[in-house]
Amino acid sequence: MPVPRISREELKQRLDTGAPIVVVDARLKYPYEHSTVKLPGAVRVVADAPLPSLPRDREIVVYDSDPNELASTNVAAELIRQGYRAAALKGGISEWLAANLPTETKEAPRQAPPEPGALKG
Repeated sequence: MPVPRISREELKQRLDTGAPIVVVDARLKYPYEHSTVKLPGAVRVVADAPLPSLPRDREIVVYDSDPNELASTNVAAELIRQGYRAAALKGGISEWLAANLPTETKEAPRQAPPEPGALKG
């Protein structure tokens, strides 16, 4: 099933005008956990997990960290099969960040401190 794509400029314009869009973060586990940013208001979706309840009366834009949008197109295709209006963000979060567009801070995992004596050679 072909998944529509939306450009970062188009998404930014829609967000700026207050369009009723739900932004979904579909990054894989490692890229998501090791990042400290997300797109404004993004809802987290984990691949192969049940989708959270999303409003059916809004367009959904899904992004990931893959420039080929593999995870986001899979999630968007599943949403479309379930009757949602969904699209994938072209270039994912990488393109969004490259354009210095707005982000929100999110928690990144904290690395446990080393055991006493572990750093001795």
